[in-house]
Amino acid sequence: MKKKIFSLLLVSALSLSVLAGCGSEPANSSQPADDSQSGAQSEQSEQPEQSQEPADDSQSAGGKQYEGVELTMWSMWTSAEPQAQVIQEAAAAFEEQTGAKITIEWKGRDINTVLSASLEAGDKFDIYEDDYKRIAQIYADYTLDLTDMAKAVNYDSFSYPCLNNQVIEWVGHLNSIVEQPQVGGIFYDKDAFANAGVSAEPKTWAEFLDACQKIKDSGVGPIAQDDAYCDFAFYHQLVRHLGEEKIGELSMNGGWTGSAAETAAQEIIDLVNNGYFADGVPDAFPSSENKIGFGQAAMIVCANYVTAEVNNNTGTEVNWGLFNYPAVDGGVENSAAYAGANSLAITSYSQNPQAAFDFIMLLTTGEFDQKMADTAKQIPADTRNTAPAVLNGTVETLLAADAPMSWCGGLYENADLKSEIKDRCMKLFEGKFATGADFCKSMDELY
Repeated sequence: MKKKIFSLLLVSALSLSVLAGCGSEPANSSQPADDSQSGAQSEQSEQPEQSQEPADDSQSAGGKQYEGVELTMWSMWTSAEPQAQVIQEAAAAFEEQTGAKITIEWKGRDINTVLSASLEAGDKFDIYEDDYKRIAQIYADYTLDLTDMAKAVNYDSFSYPCLNNQVIEWVGHLNSIVEQPQVGGIFYDKDAFANAGVSAEPKTWAEFLDACQKIKDSGVGPIAQDDAYCDFAFYHQLVRHLGEEKIGELSMNGGWTGSAAETAAQEIIDLVNNGYFADGVPDAFPSSENKIGFGQAAMIVCANYVTAEVNNNTGTEVNWGLFNYPAVDGGVENSAAYAGANSLAITSYSQNPQAAFDFIMLLTTGEFDQKMADTAKQIPADTRNTAPAVLNGTVETLLAADAPMSWCGGLYENADLKSEIKDRCMKLFEGKFATGADFCKSMDELY
């Protein structure tokens, strides 16, 4: 396994809210699309002008461009979600402009449980949404190569290189378009930091521990931690000390004892013993993260959708900030940060791939992408658009990124042990291990 990890030039004083719609693992983010319509607007030297109207060079006289074409889209959202509202509006606009009728089937988050079998069977649908990594690594054989269509609309000029390049590394070509980009790190309440006298975002582990003590002394639990994200939080600590490639080797073969994983686990144990977690950690999701909204906790390791979850769950408007996970002494991957996406793909057997691509472009650029960002409080897929105020700086952050750290990818390289490894991560935050060596011994007992 060779995974690249990127340096996120995280914008300090970043004010963030959340991507609505993702529940646990962000194996649920999406990717931008571009306006590649048959007869689409001509490419310009910089970026193509944003237009919501598919070009009509190819339409027959007196008819619309895709008159009589029918497309089916399988969506990862439910019909009641804000994302669904925007998708439905875009589909209606596309039909009005081009004549193509789009039928949308709302599959919800469990779409990934049916996609493999459905694609293998050649079930009739043209477009689908899912995590960009699954599209690249699981569904690639049944997914269309979008390289030429993307090039025709100059897609690289208004999308995120770190996400596109990761897909190309996985597959060998571009097979998805970003719809819902994500970025991760430590999200925190700026007011809680200020009240505790923490004037700067911690960059090193020593600075982080100092901030935790000040926040604890102010009467607030420093770190929130829900059970759903224990593995993701610990993964950051492991990546700092080991790097994703080494974590994957340990996941597959064992050998945790005597490795730097002992130090990583010990540092989490020290956080527990020093009282740097909010009361009740790890709570059942979303009880602990909600404590940030109630003023009982100051920060959490998660992806950007946590901000919307907390604000919506608690009815508050937290003054959110974001900083990258602190660097550790002698760290291997001290600048690593999570980024991902939920993306759109076209089935390899679609009878109308250009029409499908043109719709994806309409949805993920210009007016409808901006509406998606504003309505669902998410990072825009089109880099020419503007993030909601609570997500200021996220577009710039992703554009500055190199290659993304995965969501626990190395930790679960051995899929057969996923539930057991996740359970041990939970016990680590529960304080069930006296030392990091004890934790690693328990991990090696799995092999």
